Amino acid sequence: MIADTLEAVPGFVALCLGALVARGLSGVVGINELLLAIGLGVLLTNTVGVPDRLRPGTATHSVWLAAGIVLLGASLTIESILETGSTVLLLLLGAVLVTILTVEAIARNVAGLPERFGSLLAAGAGICGVSAVVAVGGAVRARETQIAYAAGVVLLVDAITIVVYPIVGSLLDLPANVFGVWAGVSMLSTGPVVAVGFAHSEVAGQWATMTKLARNALIGVVALGYAGYYARREAEGSVSPRMLWSNFPKFVLGFLALVALASVGAFSAEQQASISNAVDWLFLLAFVGLGTEIRLGDLRRTGIRPALVVFATVLIVSALSLSVALAVL
Repeated sequence: MIADTLEAVPGFVALCLGALVARGLSGVVGINELLLAIGLGVLLTNTVGVPDRLRPGTATHSVWLAAGIVLLGASLTIESILETGSTVLLLLLGAVLVTILTVEAIARNVAGLPERFGSLLAAGAGICGVSAVVAVGGAVRARETQIAYAAGVVLLVDAITIVVYPIVGSLLDLPANVFGVWAGVSMLSTGPVVAVGFAHSEVAGQWATMTKLARNALIGVVALGYAGYYARREAEGSVSPRMLWSNFPKFVLGFLALVALASVGAFSAEQQASISNAVDWLFLLAFVGLGTEIRLGDLRRTGIRPALVVFATVLIVSALSLSVALAVL
């Protein structure tokens, strides 16, 4: 155990350096720090390559991402979910359902992507970006390269929507509550949603945050649903609780536990701020490591179809959800 830990130290130091560089560059070039983090990992592995002595440490990225997802639960409460209102919750659930079904349909029937890979893209687009990709990746036992590529697609879409949404909101002169809910139900990851919401206005930021956090809470349900689906497929129609448990990503339970604790006021404002900062750094570490799993040769063989699937779905769901939000809010 001690030997394995020591073996991972050089690679972990590399992840830390990558995270620091990504955070610093983000403030200079104005690009999302998580996108930069995964880009640094991609650059490293596709230029000089990752030395063998670093691989045990860079391979720990799944641990840091799981830890980040668990701590993310501290920012959610049942009360915040209920505060979004029944109309918004119905819109949210509809958008999630349409997103997942659309990605699955296009990925399987049009793009011809592997089923598990399509499910990763569907979860990432439908729930909460990379966190959902990883949660469902563990549930369906997807390949590491599929998880990394799906994460890259999610971050690419995030980088585009964080620019496009404010422009559309300004051109259409959207009310604050409509813009916030629209961003919360149709954009992918929490960071970009909060960023564009508060860039519009304080009220839009509050609506965007509440809506997105309510959507994030579905990560456990979706992961369990996919685990059950693929477990039944492999068991030829039958699945035992033991099989479900073996497929279920255990860190999701930690996430749900922190949601419960946050709901009863177990964390002070200062503690939640510290936890949020820890989540940011854990995700940076994880995304640098994820980037080292993306090899351009593998992506060329896969093609641009996965990105096109998600782009097409986001466009459809964005248009539909905006139309509904304008009609009912």
